[in-house]
Amino acid sequence: MLVLDEETLIRRERTKIETKKMGTSVLYGVLVIFIIITISSLIISFILRFTNLQEHSIRLFVTIISFIALFIGGFVCGSKGKEKGWLLGTLTGILYTFIIFLSQYLGYGNVFTFEQTVYHICYILTAMMGGVLGVNMLSGKSKYV
Repeated sequence: MLVLDEETLIRRERTKIETKKMGTSVLYGVLVIFIIITISSLIISFILRFTNLQEHSIRLFVTIISFIALFIGGFVCGSKGKEKGWLLGTLTGILYTFIIFLSQYLGYGNVFTFEQTVYHICYILTAMMGGVLGVNMLSGKSKYV
């Protein structure tokens, strides 16, 4: 009976460590996303201020930057976590979406429109793909070599 209790305790400790590692990697991923978004927003605002470009003319460019930021955030998250990249990337995308939803809802009193919902579902999928590639490219262990 005592051996079973020790095994259970060891399993619980491993689970705590894995959960902490996953949480840390997800936070790194979301932090990277917000850093990229902040820097790109600053650059875009300068471009809009000092050129004749209008906001509607660079909408596709802004969308592409958003997808790249989510992919890189998922990639960083997956490379930090080193396993379960699909889960880490998905959690990164979900946390990003949740933060954006909270700021929109609490700050402006609006929920997501259908178009925004579609964008955020695609953001989550993009972060998930980044997480998978982050685990597989930087972990150094390949099953197919």
